[in-house]
Amino acid sequence: MMVAFGAGAYLAWRYFFAAAAGPVQNIAVVQRGDIEEVVTATGMLQPRDYVDVGAQVSGQLHRIHVDVGSEVKEGDLLAEIDPTLFRARVDASRAQLRYQRAQLQDREAQLVLAEIRHRRQKNLLAEEATTVEALQNAEAELKSARAQIEMLKAQIEQTESSLRADEANLNYARIFAPMAGTVVSITARQGQTLNANQQAPIILRIADLSTMTVQTQVSEADVSRLRLGMEAYFTTLGSQERRWYGKLHRIEPTPTVQNNVVLYNALFDVDNPNRALMTQMTAQVFFVVAEAKEALLVPMSALTMQPARPAADIGDGRSRTRRATVQVVAEDGGITPREVEVGISNRIQAQILSGLQEGERVVSTPSALGARAAAGGMPRPARLH
Repeated sequence: MMVAFGAGAYLAWRYFFAAAAGPVQNIAVVQRGDIEEVVTATGMLQPRDYVDVGAQVSGQLHRIHVDVGSEVKEGDLLAEIDPTLFRARVDASRAQLRYQRAQLQDREAQLVLAEIRHRRQKNLLAEEATTVEALQNAEAELKSARAQIEMLKAQIEQTESSLRADEANLNYARIFAPMAGTVVSITARQGQTLNANQQAPIILRIADLSTMTVQTQVSEADVSRLRLGMEAYFTTLGSQERRWYGKLHRIEPTPTVQNNVVLYNALFDVDNPNRALMTQMTAQVFFVVAEAKEALLVPMSALTMQPARPAADIGDGRSRTRRATVQVVAEDGGITPREVEVGISNRIQAQILSGLQEGERVVSTPSALGARAAAGGMPRPARLH
């Protein structure tokens, strides 16, 4: 009976002190490494350069010469609209033009005859061999012949203009690639009737996939930390171990509001030489606000932050100098509080600018340690083993 009671008391005593000292058993070693302070956002991939190819004339889509994924060069034939009506209009305009030109030749001959008659009447009148009325009639015929020629010339110009429009429409029936790239989508179908009278119907989209644009949405709380030219990188759902890098080149000033959350579009470009990135891919984006190489690092859980002090230049001047307290573990296991200067930090680690040396050990749960030390009747461990 006494043995059982003693064993129970021992286990209770051991559990009590293990619970009191448990959190301080998490010991971290001050090590060197790289650290980044980032703004995270979710983005979508789009080609930087693309064009929607539409129809400039109405008609039945006779044939599409490409498929989604086809590589095209500038000037390649993409599609054809039935040209029957356009060809008929061109033929009619050309025939009308030939007729008018023939009329012009006839009127020019009539003009020559009118000029001859006019000169004859003038000579006869000078010899008093004709009447003034006959001369006046000859002058009227001459003016009429000249006017009819001018009218025909104007008609010919109008017909030539119509012919150019008809020939252009005939050419528009054959749709060519305006740029080199990849056919990423086709929205029309072969045999479909296209109506271009009100709005140009889109047939397909060509995109240059060698350079992609990442469009991200950054919250209003974080957008003030961004600046043009800052480094950014992202990962995709299928290749989370790989990073693609770029430079922020635009922050759109007009936000979008989603579920009462204000978001700003931030965009940057990335090279895509091997076409590993595709349209509409989701990207987990990281904008690098600050970074440090081979810095002294400790876990954030080891820091008890002090009130902020004025900003100071650190490295590239993008981070603030802050003060914190850490619990340093001595060689004999004793714990001593120490003030340190903190530089770059993220959710996991913090850069130590001064106050610690590489290889020193710190307690990674100082707040729990301090709380238990301050509680009445709860012993504070003096050693860590």
